[in-house]
Amino acid sequence: MKTIFFRDAIYEALQEEMHRDKRVFIIGEDVAEYGGPFKTTKGLLMEFGKERVRNTPISESAIVGAALGASIVGMRPVVDISYIDFTMCCADQIINQVAKIHYMTGGKARPSLVIRTEGGAGRSSAAQHAQSLEAIFMHIPGLYVVMPSTPYDAKGLLKSAIRNDNPVMFIEHKLLYNEKGEVPEGEYLIPLGKADVKRAGTDVTVVATSRMVKFSLEAAADLEKEGVSAEVIDPRSLVPLDEETILNSVRKTHRLAIVHEACKRGGFGAELAAVVAERGIEYLDAPIIRVAAADTPVPFSPVLENFHLPDKKKIIDGIRRTLE
Repeated sequence: MKTIFFRDAIYEALQEEMHRDKRVFIIGEDVAEYGGPFKTTKGLLMEFGKERVRNTPISESAIVGAALGASIVGMRPVVDISYIDFTMCCADQIINQVAKIHYMTGGKARPSLVIRTEGGAGRSSAAQHAQSLEAIFMHIPGLYVVMPSTPYDAKGLLKSAIRNDNPVMFIEHKLLYNEKGEVPEGEYLIPLGKADVKRAGTDVTVVATSRMVKFSLEAAADLEKEGVSAEVIDPRSLVPLDEETILNSVRKTHRLAIVHEACKRGGFGAELAAVVAERGIEYLDAPIIRVAAADTPVPFSPVLENFHLPDKKKIIDGIRRTLE
């Protein structure tokens, strides 16, 4: 095992898949010489050339449209949309074209593309550059939605996403790029749709996504000092969702807290709460608790942004509410 940054895990996944399959190429704004806004593609231009690391004009619709066209003639593009906020500029291409063309052609067209994008707040990027919009794409049949939380997961999931025949929204949190973690020396894949139990526990199940996994593990460590055993599960992919791992945990703990950075209303937590209510309400000894961001635009002010977002203290408070 080696210890690398999250951004390097993304880079290695791209590099390895481009060596493995000549159909894989990268397309997006500033992905070539500049290496992308978060430097996840830096150096790939020198290695693979301009045919496979393609800078584009500032037009998200054109980028996704070109990638879709390339995918249905057999290529495997990896699209870079710098911020998830900008996916709204190409929502028609993603939602009405990429997600539906396989179905509408009777399976003849295969949109085998990955759309890498960065979500999340914490940098005072303000309301138009710090949103968490994964729930929008969860709602669209035809799209996979993946949200890694560690370098290990990021590399293994991205390699699997690139090889997948379905379109994948691959959402990376911009504040995870400088996080370090262990990654195997050799090649490995993580299947899409398989959750990971990051910490075993017996008293309460905590399902957390992306950067909130880190805070949930910290909360669980603090609560252990009080005699509370929290099991922390990272779904890793929201679509497809590993319902069985979560339900088996709730069957054991009888309590559930869901943690995500997106606004509470209509978020992933609402969908998961509905799944557990439909399939496992008899397991529950307490109401399901959601810990999420406030239902407001993300503030620019650091003080207000911190107030807006979930953190370790809010997660601990939420877990305690399941134990009342």
